[in-house]
This record gives sequence, structure tokens and C-alpha cells, in this order.
Amino acid sequence: MSWTRRFVLALSVVLAALAAALNTAPAAQAHEERPVTFPDGSGSVPTLRTGEPDLLVCKADRADLTRRIATFPAALKARNLALHDRCLRRGYRHLQQAVDAVDRPGMTIAVLPGLYEEEPSLPAPTGDCARLTAPRSALGYQILSYEQQLRCPHNQNLVAILGKKNLQIEGTGADRLDVVIDAKYAKLNAIRADKSDGVYFRNFTAQRTTFNSLYVLAADGFVIDDVLTRWNDEYGFLTFASDHGLYKNCESYGNGDSGIYPGSASDINDGRGYDVPRYSIEITGCRSHHNMVGFSGTAGDSVHVHDNEFDHNMGGASMDSAFPGHPGLPQNHARFERNLIHDNNADYYPYVADGTCAKPPVDRGYERGVVCPQISMPPGTGIITAGGNWNLYENNWIYGHQRAAFFLSAVPAFIRGESAWGKQTDTSHHNRYAANHLGVDRAGNARPNRTDVWWDGQGSGNCWQTDTRAATPYALPGCGTRRGDVTGDTRRLVGEPVKLAQLLVCADYNVQARRLPAGCDWYGARGIQRVETQLTLAIAAVLALVGTTLWWRRLRGHRLGTTATVLGLAGLTLDVIASTRALTPTALPALALLLTGLWWTGAGLALRTPGGRDRPARPGFGWTTVALGALTLLDAFDKAVLMIPWIPLSPAWVRGALAVVWVLWAVIVAGARTATPPDPASPSRPPTPTPAPSLPSVPEGGAA
Repeated sequence: MSWTRRFVLALSVVLAALAAALNTAPAAQAHEERPVTFPDGSGSVPTLRTGEPDLLVCKADRADLTRRIATFPAALKARNLALHDRCLRRGYRHLQQAVDAVDRPGMTIAVLPGLYEEEPSLPAPTGDCARLTAPRSALGYQILSYEQQLRCPHNQNLVAILGKKNLQIEGTGADRLDVVIDAKYAKLNAIRADKSDGVYFRNFTAQRTTFNSLYVLAADGFVIDDVLTRWNDEYGFLTFASDHGLYKNCESYGNGDSGIYPGSASDINDGRGYDVPRYSIEITGCRSHHNMVGFSGTAGDSVHVHDNEFDHNMGGASMDSAFPGHPGLPQNHARFERNLIHDNNADYYPYVADGTCAKPPVDRGYERGVVCPQISMPPGTGIITAGGNWNLYENNWIYGHQRAAFFLSAVPAFIRGESAWGKQTDTSHHNRYAANHLGVDRAGNARPNRTDVWWDGQGSGNCWQTDTRAATPYALPGCGTRRGDVTGDTRRLVGEPVKLAQLLVCADYNVQARRLPAGCDWYGARGIQRVETQLTLAIAAVLALVGTTLWWRRLRGHRLGTTATVLGLAGLTLDVIASTRALTPTALPALALLLTGLWWTGAGLALRTPGGRDRPARPGFGWTTVALGALTLLDAFDKAVLMIPWIPLSPAWVRGALAVVWVLWAVIVAGARTATPPDPASPSRPPTPTPAPSLPSVPEGGAA
């Protein structure tokens, strides 16, 4: 590895370490689970069985059932009445009782309309189950082993499905709201299916947990069909370390993390390019709305997400490699197509700031629209990719966002617990954004995003369709007609410095500590409150002070030096103005760099020549100033015309480092004493002759 690459890698690690150091209090760690491995992939997606159910679950109150089914079609009403008669004779009153009665693979449980609170499962654990020894997550719950789940299935789960194969659970109502499984905020999970290959869930609602409503773990084959989840601290649907999965026609809302979370989906395409033989999880026909984020996946690998709607969340969808303990990192090979991703502009952070989210979950008001965001999220964004590779985003409708349609940033490997040098820059590569419908809805109405792309600049092989609008970089690498073709590809090992500073500040969020970072516009900072503007203003003030002092002491009266200094002050002013409009596609940042570059170039040339007896030439400092001007002009070109390919760092990094040296040197040059010119008012006098040196006296009489 060359010394240059080692230096850049070290720089990226230091910057990421600063990000980690900012989080001094325990933070939400997405999803913490026991160590699991992926299934062997020998399973398949289960199919719906339509025969008579093997087991029935119902409530004994006939009048309540009659009321619930009063508006059903006649045939469906008659079927439910007949099933109820049968259930009263030999059925169960709680879903867990029926699950416990499953004694062979391939059984079907039918759940009749009603509210199921699973009262036998609700009490807190007692006896040995209250004294289990297990590590605790950052959120405080125990991370139990599978054996501990078997021994104490209701420590964390309202309904526990453990090791059951090809089990089908379906509601018999006309709508998914006819059967409701309610954890009443007393359990982490409403339903947990653990090591239960081939499980099929259909036509019911699960709600009100302190983590997630429907949890599928380590399954080779599952289907979630026409199920609603809502009002959970974390997730609506959570599937983890699973393969051959299908979500279809589902809905989720009111969740503090995401409505749909296929985390650590089986990493079957690692090492491949865009063309893959199959995907591990398919999600289609679902709607996820009014959550922190509609869809998310730490290590959301090999997921095919198509024909869904993600709307009115804080963010539409996200993939990331930002949390350790998830097999399959870094995230790779998600494919998004034909989705409606729009109007994700909700802002739920005020509920954290005012203390609502510090109350017990039952008192927070989730049912009235309160959402408690569990992790940092840029509101007003369509699709966020934080450290992902080989993702395809094609033919989606993405519109109406107050921040950006696409958000792409890198995540260093040590954040996920990997310290090898070669892995520190292994994310944010080969993400393709092509043929999407940006800023327009399906009917063709204009619904612009504030900007189409926010990118930190790191990575290689990333490309965007030619009609995207971005603030900086203004010109993006373009996607060719074939996947893998990139026009103007870049290979940056570190992102843009100002954007990294923003990410560092914004990462310091903690819902438990009610900590919302000041200076980050994700949490409401505006104008001078924003860290980007503060940094820009501080830098501009220093450069203006040093620059004007240098002009007064060394360039005053020099036409080129004076003109250059005026241009520089104008450029610094424009830079501050541009920092307040960081999300607006505009030429202001590049124009500010252009003027600043002309300042340094002109001032450097002026400093190379003497300005009179009192202003001697400073060729070394002058050439350094010219070099700084050239780098600044190169940075303007990089941001406005074409991202310069094949360089490991943005010109902004080199320019910034040289600017520090220049400021120190400029202070020395400006402060150096100059020769004092003669006073023209003084009368001229002939110079005083220097007395001749006296000779030693010779004694009278001369030498002997």
C-alpha cells in the first residue's frame, strides 16, 4: 500500500473516530440480537394453503363476534359463525395456546375476529425466568439465547413461535383490522417466530410493543401477507438473518424506527456485480407511512423492493452499514424499482425535545400520532444509503421532499467493529440511480424535491441519471445506458470536509438522553445556528482579517494586489451566503471558490514583485499563495464542472491544509518590520564624514 493511500486511510479513520467519540452516552444500536448465522438457503417461499384450518382461536363472546361481523358479506359471515361454533367446542381462547398445540409441520391456525390481548402471557416473568443471566442491550433488554427463549418464551414475547415448521396463521375477518393482537406495551414483541422455517402470516393486525410487532428470526422461508403493524417503539415488521422471504400487501405506521425492516437479509450475492441470480427478500404492494422511516435495513442485503409506497415518514427508505452485530455487513445489493416515495417530511424530534418520549410508552400518545425517533435521521429525504454497495435505484417516483431525493454517505468499517486497514473505505461504491421520476408524481404533476442528491463525495462507481439536480457537487458522475457504465467516475477515499463535519455533529443524537445536537439542521438549526454556516463564517472571518492585513502591510497601492483582495472579500462573503443555502442547487459555492481562487492567485503574483523600498518581494510566499489560488480554482472546477477522476482526495482537503500554512505564513509576512523611509520634511544635510582611524603615536627620536 502506498504512503499516500495509507495517509488518506488514516485520515478517514481519524475523522470517523471523531464521529464515534461524539456519542458519549449510550445510543440506540438499531437491533441487538444473539449471534445468528444465515440459513443454508435450501428452503423456499411458502405458499398459502386454502383448506380448512387445523386449529381455531376465538373469543367466547358470541354477541361481540356477531357485532364484529355484522357488515361482512353473507358467505364470509356464515363461515365465521360456523367456525365459531366449532371453536367453542374444541378451539382456543388465546393464540399462544393454539401455537403450543401445533404438533407437526404444515398446520394452519385460523383466528376469528376479535381483540387478543393474550392475558396469560402478559405478566412479568417470575421464578427462574426472572433471574436469567444474559447480556443487556443498549436499550436495557436482555439479549437471550434461543435456549432461554424456549425456557421462558414470554419474558419478551406476547406470542412465541419457536421451532415450528411451515405454520400458517391467518385471520378470518374481511379486513386485517378484524383480528387485533395487542401487546399493550407490556412486551418487546407481539409475535416472535424464531427458527420457524416456512411460516406464513396473513390478515391480522399486531400492535403496541416496546420493540416490534411481528418478528421473524433465522427463517428459511416466510410470508407476511396483508398484515398491519402499528404503534411500536422500534419496528412494525422486523425480519432478521432470514432467506426466501416475501412481504406483500402489508401496512405499517406509528413506529419509532421503521415500518418495514429486513435487517441482515441473507447475504447471497456478496462478491457479485449488478446481475444476480435471485434476491433473498422480496417486498411488494406494501405501504409504510408516518414512521421515523418507511423502510430500513442495516445489512439489508439482496432485498428486492418494488411497487410499494413509502410516504409521510421522516425518511422514505434507508440502507446502512452503521451498526455492529449484524451479519452481512457492509450492506449490498438492494434493488428498488417502481416505488412511490414521496412527501417524507415529518418531523418527530419535537416529541423528544419536549419530554413526550421520556414518558412510559403507554403514555406517549402513539395512537394519536406521536412517534419517538430512535436514531438520527435527516428529515425530508427520499432514500438514504449510509455505507452501501451495489444498490440499484431505478424507475421510482420520488417527489415532494424538503431535503433531498437521494442521500449517499460512506461509513468506515471500524464503526461496525472491523479494524483492518483495507476495509475502512469499503462502503459507498457502485450505487446506481437511473431512470427515476424525480420531482413529479405519477400523474405528471410537478412536485419538486428541494435537491435531488446529497452526497458526501466518497466512493467509486456511483452514478446518477443526467437530470438530477445537486447542490455540491453540482456535476455528478453519470450513469451509462448499461449497468456498470459510469461517465466521470471518481475514486474518493474521504468525503468532502464540510459534509463530514455536518455528519459528525448530526450523529450526536440520543433519544434516551433527550440529546438533539445543536448546529444540525436535522433537528431544527437554521441560519447561523447550522454548523456548516458557523464553520464557513469562522473561516471567512480569519481569512478576511489576515487577507486585509496582508494587503495593508504589503499590497496597498499595488493595483493587482488591491483588485485581488477585493475579489477575495467578495468570494468569502458569497461563501457564507452559499452555506445558508446548502441544499439549494446553485452556482454560488463554485462562484465563491472562483473569486477566492482569483484573490490568492493575484495576490501571490503581486507578492513576487517588490512594491518599493519598504515592501520587498516575497517570492517563496508569493508562489505558495499562487499554489493556493490554483488549488481553489481546481476545487471550483471539481464542484461545478466535473468531479476530477482518479484522485483519492477532493481538492478541498489539500486546499484546506495549505490554507492553514498560508495563514500562519501570511501573519509572519504581514507582521515583519519594513525599512523606515526618509522623512521628506527634514532639511537635507551633508553626511557626517566618518573620522579616520588614529595611528599609534611614535616616541620622539624615532625607532632605535
